Formats: sequence, structure tokens, C-alpha cells
Amino acid sequence: MPKLFRPLCALITCAFLAATPALAAKNTAEKTGTSAKKSSTKKSAIAQKKSPQKYSKAKKQTTRITRQSTRTINIKQRAIAGARRDVQISRVNASPINFYSPGVQSAGVVVLNQQTGEVMYERNADNVVPIASITKLMTAMVVLDARLPLNELISVTHDDVDTLKNTGSRLAVGTTLTRGEMLLLALMSSENRAASALSHAFPGGRAHFIRKMNEKALQLGMTHARFYDSTGLNPQNVATPRDLSLMVKAAQRYPEIHQFSTSSEYTFISNLTNNLMTYRNTNPLVKDPDWSIGVSKTGFINEAGRCIVMQATINSMPVVMILMDSAGKQTRIGDVQRIRRWIEETRQNNYRAG
Repeated sequence: MPKLFRPLCALITCAFLAATPALAAKNTAEKTGTSAKKSSTKKSAIAQKKSPQKYSKAKKQTTRITRQSTRTINIKQRAIAGARRDVQISRVNASPINFYSPGVQSAGVVVLNQQTGEVMYERNADNVVPIASITKLMTAMVVLDARLPLNELISVTHDDVDTLKNTGSRLAVGTTLTRGEMLLLALMSSENRAASALSHAFPGGRAHFIRKMNEKALQLGMTHARFYDSTGLNPQNVATPRDLSLMVKAAQRYPEIHQFSTSSEYTFISNLTNNLMTYRNTNPLVKDPDWSIGVSKTGFINEAGRCIVMQATINSMPVVMILMDSAGKQTRIGDVQRIRRWIEETRQNNYRAG
């Protein structure tokens, strides 16, 4: 055989060998299908021969059922098509970003230039609303104002278990941490049992602690704020967004609140199981090197929706942001990003031009 044709022959041979299993499988399937069809036809013939009337009746019934099924499917398809035609979907979009609006979607908003005191943007700023775990900033201030030792050990008790909302916790009853660690977990990870333990371990007990929270609110000028627990699980913990801007400004003056609320994660060894336990910040922006955050706190209960308050420096401007009752899981973070972009692209340019 000429050398020129040897590679071509080899290629044809390989292709034939590769196709052989597939052809064999196809032939087997066809034979199986033919055998099944013949078997079914044979059974039908036997049944028809044994009892012609019974076979005829069964065949008619099968035909009727098939027609009914087809009719039902067609009716459903027409109904679905009609329903889709009648449905009108209106998309919910944020208002466009312009000089006067950052285009946020949260229900209650305050954006404050902390340096000048100017309210740069507000929406429903004086509506009294549940504040969820934003409460924990006040909890932290009351603890720190009392100058209690942060290295003192505190244990989680049965009284710290949430029986109002029945929320869970990784801090089992009997877990012992320092007061500083409890404060860290309350601010960073919004750990409810940690916040509760801080109040029950306060001199004078939990009732005295709640009284101190309300006294502190009045001192700060939070005229509409009311506190009933240290966690924020109680929906009676309320304030206006404007009240909360005062609380965030005050909280920013505490170095411990700055450190604890902006820490990204913390790991410790459980005294109950000897296992490592890692807690992370509920605000992902604290890990973003492009952000300079002084205070951060998130919150959520059904009555309050998803909330976030922050103090951050944007283009050398200290800004307080209060965002209450955001539309979805990620909306509050999206709104914070929109506010930053708004300040950088619109308001900041105006200030420079002026």
C-alpha cells in the first residue's frame, strides 16, 4: 500500500472501531423496543381472542381517558397562557441618583455630615420605628459608662435565652466569657445572649440596666427613644432615624465601640466543649479596604425590617448614615454604597466647586 494512503486507512479504521459500540447499543435498543412492541401486540391479540367484548370495552375506555387527559392539558395550558397575559409586573426601582437624592430604597433614612451637622438627605426621619439590634449600641455605651472591668468573667444563664422571638444562639447556657468578649460578640455579630448577659451582670440587675439605657437616651436628646431590653428583640425598643443619628455620633466617641463594631471576626475556645468558635461581623463592608468605618451596627426583626447604622469617612468627610427597614437582604448594604457614590460624585463635587 502506498505510504500516502496509510494514514487515511488508519483514520478510517479508528472511526469504525469508535462507532461500533454505539451502533451495537443502537441495534440492541431497537431490538429491545421491537421485542417489547411484539410482546405487547401478542398480548393484545390473545386478550382479544379470549374475550372480544371485554377487550373492545377496555380499548374504548383507554381511548376516552386519553382524550380526557389531552383535553385537560389543553385547558390548563390555555388558562396559564391567559393568566400570564393578564399579569402586569411593575418593577420597584430606587429613585434616580441626583444632587438631591442618593436613590436609596430604605424606608427611613438620615445622612448627616458629622462635621457641619448638615442633614444631607432624609426620608421619614421623624417616624418612630422599632430599631432591632441597633439597640446594642446603647447597651455598649451603658456598659462602658459604668467603667466595669472588661476582663471580668460573665456566664450565659437560662434568663438570657430568648423566649420572645425564640431565636437560637451558639452561646449555650453556661458559656463563660469576659465582659469585653461579650461586648465584642454583641456589637460585631449581634449575639443576643451576649447582650442579655451584659445586662443581667450589671450592678443592680437587668431592670437597673434598662433604666440606665433610657436615661442615656434622654441625655443624648433622643426624645422619641424607648428601651425595654438590651438586645433589640423586643419590638417596643423604638426611636426615630434622627434619634439614632444622635446615638451613632455618641457611640463613635467610644474607642471600644469603634474597635468591636468594626472587627471582622473573633475566635475563642468554648469552656463547655473545648472547641474553637468563630464569630464574624454582620456587616461585610468592615473587611473592605476602601471603606473607613468608625461605627457599624446592623439589625433585624420582622417588625423593624433590615437596618444598618454607620459612621464612616467618605472623601475626608465624616458621615453618619441611618438606614431603617430596607427592602431586602442586601438592600441596606446597597443603600450604603449608593450613599457613598452619591457623596463622591454629586455632593462632594458641589462642595469643592463652592
